[in-house]
Amino acid sequence: MKKGNIGNAPDLKYLKIDYTGNVFYQLPVSELVEHALANQEGRLSDTGALAADTGKFTGRSPKDRFLVEDSLTKDAVWWGEINQPMTPANFDALFSKVAAHLGKKTIYVRDCAAGADPAYQLSIRVITETAYQSIFANNLFLRPEVEIDNQPQWSILAAPTLLIADPKDYGIRNENFVAIDFTRKIVLIAGTGYTGEIKKSIFSILNFILPFEHNVLSMHCSANTSKDGKTALFFGLSGTGKTTLSADKNRKLIGDDEHGWSEKGIFNFEGGCYAKCVGLTAEKEPEIYHAIRFGALLENVVLDEFDRPDYDDISKTENTRVSYPIDFMENAEMSGVGNAPDNIFFLTADAFGVLPPISLLTVDQAVYHFVSGYTAKVAGTEVGVKEPTAAFSTCFGQAFLPLHPARYASLLRAKLEQNPNIKVWLVNTGWIAGPYGIGRRIKLNYTRALIRAAMDGSLLESRFNKHEIFGLDYPTSCGEFIPEQILDARGLWNNNEAYDMQARRLAKLFIQNFEKFDDEMPASVQMAGPKIPTTVLV
Repeated sequence: MKKGNIGNAPDLKYLKIDYTGNVFYQLPVSELVEHALANQEGRLSDTGALAADTGKFTGRSPKDRFLVEDSLTKDAVWWGEINQPMTPANFDALFSKVAAHLGKKTIYVRDCAAGADPAYQLSIRVITETAYQSIFANNLFLRPEVEIDNQPQWSILAAPTLLIADPKDYGIRNENFVAIDFTRKIVLIAGTGYTGEIKKSIFSILNFILPFEHNVLSMHCSANTSKDGKTALFFGLSGTGKTTLSADKNRKLIGDDEHGWSEKGIFNFEGGCYAKCVGLTAEKEPEIYHAIRFGALLENVVLDEFDRPDYDDISKTENTRVSYPIDFMENAEMSGVGNAPDNIFFLTADAFGVLPPISLLTVDQAVYHFVSGYTAKVAGTEVGVKEPTAAFSTCFGQAFLPLHPARYASLLRAKLEQNPNIKVWLVNTGWIAGPYGIGRRIKLNYTRALIRAAMDGSLLESRFNKHEIFGLDYPTSCGEFIPEQILDARGLWNNNEAYDMQARRLAKLFIQNFEKFDDEMPASVQMAGPKIPTTVLV
């Protein structure tokens, strides 16, 4: 078995796969890049980063993701459209197909880990048929110096060129699939080269194990910390600014996407970042822009004739990405751990133009908005979207939650009640002065200033008003750098009647969405949402 520079290659017999092709173990990134270029998996950009094309799939395929239903998961998993069941027999049959496919290929084996806190760390073996996927695993997961001597806790088998010809015979929808077996501790990924499936499979696993077995809150959020150890968390769906706002030159980045919250504090699940590239500039996001260099992996980013990345070209996909080790960020917190948060920010890109730029939440409101996980889609982002559309993703990560949302919500509530000094803020990074198409998106520097004022405590010195429909307490001033009128969502419209109609419209969507959680939520949380006056017809 061929290997890189980290000792003897591991024994892969525990997977019971007959490997007849070349196996490259733990190759350094420089050699993986050479392999990727030789395999025509991508081109080297002028930044030094490898630019790879992930093929047909440039994003996750959530309807093709399955969890094995057995004695461990049957009564624990939140089954439904997000967590689709697969029989152990179908998993075994698909495993045989993936194993036979990879056994004849040149493969790349990467040993890594997830979870910066040793008490909750998982050892992972990622087996891929492309070199660029192995670069991704190196960049995104932790890179422990100690080798995995025996069988790792989890194994991922990624076979992007394997297409299942008869999917219905295996209980799946299409020729591509992702399947997770919590008992055998194996992930199968086939028919897709999108590396986000590797990342989010491990996230889904941790979202099951940590709350279910260890009473640790797993979170889809970024985190950073100040020099004196004051931690901030940033929850948000795609396009809300989670990665951008946590990258602050004055604070250390703990991680940009996935964290756990234990009795000891916060810990990053990953060893790298996976940032969006669309519209990227050195001026707007310097930390991310300058992290793109040799060792980083660009995905589906168009290169011009001089091999320069064109971050404005979305002809391949709007979901252009870059992965890189976290130490490529100038202010990275390399331990991957931090204290319990002082401030938590729920980010929402409200295309309805209704929510204030920032609001301070009570504990009940925090649980309500955590479970709601609101943002909005705008015209042009998806086929068929003609006007702003509300999107609710519970706990700001519904696609990756194997357990019922009430489990994560109860853990968050317990944390907030145990730490009453934690401040939770709802931040609108979307539209003000009108809805999408009429109003304007709030300036990034305004949002940054509001978040910094919240973190240093100066925002609490402001007078707060209460939103009539959403019940949110929002500040009326924030120093000399933020015009006071910016903070008044209703006043910016210059048409109170039109604003109120839009606010009631959005409130109704919140209420309708939350109805499916009423049986699992305390009455105080149900009452913490928006209220539509009974005298108003909507």
